[in-house]
Amino acid sequence: MALADGLVKSGTCTPADITLTRRNLHAASAIQEKGFTVTTNNKDAVSAADVVFLCVLPQQLNGVLDEIKGSLRAEHQLLISVVTGVHTKDIRDRLENDVRIIRAMPNTALRVNASMTCLSAANATPEDMQLVQNLFNSMGNSIVINEEMMSAATALCACGIAFFLRSIRAAAQGGVEIGFHAHDAIAIAAQTAHGAAQLLLQNKTHPEEEIDKVTSPKGCTIAGLNEMEHQGLSSAMIKGIKLSANIANELYKR
Repeated sequence: MALADGLVKSGTCTPADITLTRRNLHAASAIQEKGFTVTTNNKDAVSAADVVFLCVLPQQLNGVLDEIKGSLRAEHQLLISVVTGVHTKDIRDRLENDVRIIRAMPNTALRVNASMTCLSAANATPEDMQLVQNLFNSMGNSIVINEEMMSAATALCACGIAFFLRSIRAAAQGGVEIGFHAHDAIAIAAQTAHGAAQLLLQNKTHPEEEIDKVTSPKGCTIAGLNEMEHQGLSSAMIKGIKLSANIANELYKR
């Protein structure tokens, strides 16, 4: 839904352009009210599509591929997989054809056109890649990487949304402890995080360069930073990202 909502909000597609499939239609009414077509029939949805997005859990993938393999036309359709930990070769082997595949790892900020998406291609044309980059760039930014880096991208990009949200929540909790009401603390922390990100993206600087601009000798900023480092801030983030990457690489094999 983040992907579908993002495509519509960016103006790239209309709801009528998009067909969504669900295993049951009990929860489909809210989606249909937005104008999307919703069906339980994966085969019908795929046969009528020019671009097919695979957005399922790794443990659900084989069943879905077995279901749609007869409806995919390699010469006419482009397959985009956002399934964690699944190599494009695994998909082609399961489908038993040379369908054009691009792997994408976005995050849920698609909904607000602020996603970071990592892309890698297999058996796809330069025109295919340009099309997919244009789609995801309309919902944020994208970068093309080697497929071997996709599990790492999952940890830093997709899981990263949760990591940074938890950091904002922690900052807001600190704000409550020093006197702000919760809603004010969250607003202040979120906008400050947004501003920090924009400094790096717009100035193309290193974080430490921006940090140096706000840390004066014997000041309160450096005191707070050093205490956070003593408590393991950076090491905890690094270890969490490494663990997520390792697990992402194994999910399809479990």
